[in-house]
Amino acid sequence: MNAPLVSIITVNYKQAEVSGQLLKSLASLSYPHLEVILVDNEQANSDEGFYNQLFPGLQVINSPINLGFAGANNLGIKAASGDFIFLLNNDTEVADGVIEQLVAAFAHPSIGAISPILRYHESPGKIQFAGYTTIHPLTGRNEPIRHSDGDILADTPYIHGAAVMIPRQVIAAVGEMPEEFFLYYEELDWSERIKALGYELKVLKSVSVLHKESISTGKHSPLKVYYQTRNRLHFMRRNFAHAWVFTTFFLLVSLPKNVLSYSLKHQKSHLRAFNLGWRHALLQKRFGSVDPKILLANRH
Repeated sequence: MNAPLVSIITVNYKQAEVSGQLLKSLASLSYPHLEVILVDNEQANSDEGFYNQLFPGLQVINSPINLGFAGANNLGIKAASGDFIFLLNNDTEVADGVIEQLVAAFAHPSIGAISPILRYHESPGKIQFAGYTTIHPLTGRNEPIRHSDGDILADTPYIHGAAVMIPRQVIAAVGEMPEEFFLYYEELDWSERIKALGYELKVLKSVSVLHKESISTGKHSPLKVYYQTRNRLHFMRRNFAHAWVFTTFFLLVSLPKNVLSYSLKHQKSHLRAFNLGWRHALLQKRFGSVDPKILLANRH
């Protein structure tokens, strides 16, 4: 029986060298039926020549505008021919055997998506993700599981967007990744939609991918603060029946706590990003991308 075609999709945003390291790792894979698609966000001049030196036959899609994480992945999905779609962050690296084991894990048709374990690239012995806890309806927060105990193929309430494999027919049924989030929470919202169709989400603990965390946005940049704040509120209102409980907690507890913290640390840009994030979410405006310049201004 022929191995199914797997389409790997990765998104680059002004990080050609980082994406090149991923392509080098993919070039060493022995999986026999593979296509790789790189979506270059906000790219005027094609780097296709550079990329094809590292992975011959790579398909490069240049987008003149920044489509965000979801929009760029959706562009890649539309161009993909695979039976399975494997979304990979450009700041990951993959070892041989990962794809085979992920494909084999889809033995039961009820499985809608599988993420491998994510390990820190700088410290491969440390686990960044081995599943998630459920999101708390009051705080709107959850935690990554950072150990590999338990079942090899374990349930998880949410997939991880940095590395996830999804059968084509599941994407056809659930629809594309929601683009209004732009950055962060899109894969959590997608997870809710996949589960709503009766599919199970899994993490396969027998394989792992190395991940260089938050290279695109920075580990705690104003940009990250804005999108995580805005999208957390938006996600909760979309997916929780009693989201008003979370919103009340946010306004009475989370908001003053964060304002005080950023003020005491003199992080004016972070404070502005936080305030814009929750205001845009509650006013239901500015979904999609936001001009980074307004987040960096030193005014409240």
